[in-house]
Amino acid sequence: MLYRLAESRAWFELGAFAAAAPLLRLVGRGDRHPVLVLPGFTASDRSTVPLRSTLQAQGYWVHGWRLGQNLGPTDEVLDGMHARLAELHRRHDRPVSLIGWSLGGIYARELAREHPEAVRQVVTLGSPFRMTLADRSGASGLWDTLKPAFSTRLLRMAMGEIDKPPLRVPSTAVYTRTDGVVRWHTCIDAESDTHENIEVRGSHSGLGWNPAVLLALADRLSQREGQWKRFTPPCSLRAWYPEPVTWQAAA
Repeated sequence: MLYRLAESRAWFELGAFAAAAPLLRLVGRGDRHPVLVLPGFTASDRSTVPLRSTLQAQGYWVHGWRLGQNLGPTDEVLDGMHARLAELHRRHDRPVSLIGWSLGGIYARELAREHPEAVRQVVTLGSPFRMTLADRSGASGLWDTLKPAFSTRLLRMAMGEIDKPPLRVPSTAVYTRTDGVVRWHTCIDAESDTHENIEVRGSHSGLGWNPAVLLALADRLSQREGQWKRFTPPCSLRAWYPEPVTWQAAA
């Protein structure tokens, strides 16, 4: 019940969306590099319009995935994502920053593993990339229903994160402890010089327009290529960002 109440906060977060605009001026204008945004499970590009329009106004070439509703890793989705990344990399002649919300973040990490030369960085928003077969989420029932349509080429995506090769590009995992859809513990990474976690206050469903998330995204995208550093929130807004935790393997 508490987590359901947390998800109801998404509408209040949408109401606070306008508050992010003046704060983003603290970050400055972007460098016009390409950004690809991947939606969550059952969502489409419509769900990422607020996020994409905000980042577009910051000074980036921001793109949706153009694959319709995200109904899981079907052959159409897997082929379409690879083709979309290749298209944007070729069109802009620059590595692409990937932002993935929930399941979209799991896709983004796999794209980065397979095409590191085409990816500048990965940012995941409430993405349970550390889920195991024993884990369940608020969307597990629908996932099980749609599973017969999923691609047979899912061997690596189905592997546990600990068994996959490390990401060769910088990554940021944004999570909230009051996530009402997935367990937040499955959304965090092992921190290093190029991998970080950012904790925010809010709901899973509101991550795409949460002002704290938008400010963190603008900051992450504003870094010069090849000069990635971990996120440091502005002093006046540190209350928005609780001290993040890092993932550690069980002893």
